[in-house]
Amino acid sequence: MRKPSVAIVDYGMGNLFSVKNACEQVGMEACVTSDAREIRQADAVILPGVGAFGKAMETLRQLGLVDLLKEVADSGQGKPFVGICLGMQLLMTKSFEFGEHEGLGLVEGVVQSLQVSVQGGLKLKVPQIGWNAISLPTRGHWEDSPLDGLTGGEQMYFVHSFYVTPMGKDTGVDLSKTSYGPLQFCSSLRKGNIVAFQFHPERSGPDGLRIYRNLAQWIQSDTMFNEQRVLNA
Repeated sequence: MRKPSVAIVDYGMGNLFSVKNACEQVGMEACVTSDAREIRQADAVILPGVGAFGKAMETLRQLGLVDLLKEVADSGQGKPFVGICLGMQLLMTKSFEFGEHEGLGLVEGVVQSLQVSVQGGLKLKVPQIGWNAISLPTRGHWEDSPLDGLTGGEQMYFVHSFYVTPMGKDTGVDLSKTSYGPLQFCSSLRKGNIVAFQFHPERSGPDGLRIYRNLAQWIQSDTMFNEQRVLNA
C-alpha cells in the first residue's frame, strides 16, 4: 500500500517544516510546494499559515494559487483540504484584520479580532500564545472526524490574534470550541472535505499527533476509494 501524498502549500507564511515532519511521522508522503501540478496531484492539501490575512491573500494571488486552491477544495473528488491557523482564517469569506479583505470563500464566515479581557483578576492579552483547551460544541461529536479519540478538555497550542465565525449556510460547521476570557470561539471546523484548526496540531504534543494520525487515515481511505472508482470506471 502506497503512502498517501500531501501537498503543504508554501506561500512564505507558515510553520511548514513542523507540519511536514508531523505528516511524515504518521506515514504520509509530504512535500512543501507552490507548484500547481504537485498541488493538483497530491491526495490531500494542507494550507498552513502564520501572519497577516491581507498579506497572505495577496501573496496567494501573486503566486496564482487562489483559483487553484478553490478548484482543489471544490473538486468533485472531495479531496481532503486542511487549513491550519492563518490557513483556517483564509478559508472564510472575509477578514476584518487591518481593514476588510476578501478570503477564499470556501466557508461562509468572517475573521474577527480577539479582544483584551480580564478573567479571574488576570489580564488576558492578545495575541493568545500558549495552551488552551478544546471542547465539543453543543450537540457535536468527534467520531469519524480528525478529533476522533479525543474526549474534550485536551490542551492545544494556539498563536493568534484573530478567530473565525462561520455564518449563514455554514453556521454549525464548528468541530470544537475554545474559550478565551468571556469569548467562546470556533477552534476547529469541518465542512465536507474541508477541515481546519485555529490551533497548531503539529505543536500540540501527543494529542496533536493523534489528529495527524486521524488525518492520515482519512486521506488514505479517501485515496483508496478514488483509486477503486477509477478502476471500476
